[in-house]
Amino acid sequence: MSAADANLLTTPLHALHLELGARMVPFAGYHMPVQYPAGLMAEHHHTRNAAGLFDVSHMGQLRLVGPEAAAAFETLMPVDVVDLPVGKQRYGLLLNDEGGIIDDLMFFNCGDDASFAGPPQEARAPSGGSEPRATSERGGNIFVVVNGACKAGDIAHIQAKIGKRCQVRPLPERALLALQGPQAVTALARLLPGVEALVFMSGASFAWNGTELFVTRSGYTGEDGFEISVHQDQAEALARALLAQPEVKPIGLGARNSLRLEAGLCLYGNDIDTQTTPVEAALTWAIQKVRRSGGARAGGFPGAERVLAQLDGQAPPARKRVGLIALERVPVREHVELQNPDGQRVGEVTSGLLGPTIDQPVAMAYVGAEYAAAGTRLNAMVRGKPVPMEVSAMPFVPTRYYRG
Repeated sequence: MSAADANLLTTPLHALHLELGARMVPFAGYHMPVQYPAGLMAEHHHTRNAAGLFDVSHMGQLRLVGPEAAAAFETLMPVDVVDLPVGKQRYGLLLNDEGGIIDDLMFFNCGDDASFAGPPQEARAPSGGSEPRATSERGGNIFVVVNGACKAGDIAHIQAKIGKRCQVRPLPERALLALQGPQAVTALARLLPGVEALVFMSGASFAWNGTELFVTRSGYTGEDGFEISVHQDQAEALARALLAQPEVKPIGLGARNSLRLEAGLCLYGNDIDTQTTPVEAALTWAIQKVRRSGGARAGGFPGAERVLAQLDGQAPPARKRVGLIALERVPVREHVELQNPDGQRVGEVTSGLLGPTIDQPVAMAYVGAEYAAAGTRLNAMVRGKPVPMEVSAMPFVPTRYYRG
């Protein structure tokens, strides 16, 4: 590690990354693998076709504990927390008072379990593995995963806002691994019999080598897959056991980025930030009916007046997030200006690259609302030269989540 990297944090898999020949880079305050010797393209295709193992231990994990946990957490987001069934996961958005996105996150209802983060005892798969069973208890234990670069601020924000209504317990001792791809379930089921019973956005606790794992069937690639929370002391052993499976290879941040972009998934800090509302970001699918105007628990979240006015069409946003496909084989990167055919600036690219699966340059951008319709032609100004692009529906590559 260079002198410049000396102040970076490391994950419990740092030594393993070096052993595997990873090229390491600074990311979210950590020294992280951007790619392994096979390279980004090979890693991307391997994940789409088999199974890729990602170290996402830089992410923040925490628990919200107490009878008011779900109701309290719901006051911070425009999503339905209270009615989320035990054993299920949902996408959420922490908002500021202007309706801007502080962070996007995943949260899971663990019921009233008092242990790390898993479902109540009767819902757990024993060490031998079996189909996990749901329970009827609700709201006493919410497991949350937030973005690595935001986790300190997120935890402080949550503590300040709802810390008097529930316990906010950071889990810095937990590592997080993601196993993604169509063969992920085959590989993981050898280690955790019964895990195949999970469906997209569900989860359960499993015992492996005497340690508790908390597994959700979810991910950031558009593929079927799992995210596995494990104590840091067992993270390397689990990673090696997964890499020993014939379907699995290690995957770095580079392929993680190309996979999520093809899947139309936002990267916090690029595609969404504190200046972006959920409506501008085209994330209105994440706002359930119960929290919208006329719903049983409408509003009551930060920035509700602005967000609901945008959502209801009373004050529609001036810009929107869209997908773009380049009509020439020229990659279009973030911060590239977008112009209409008359040469007027109408937007800016926030993420972009050559999509390995689609084999075309793809991008996300914010454009004036009048240019957001699918099929609209715009020009990306790459080194002073116009590259024609067309507004496209997302995802660019169909998702393959397992819904049972």
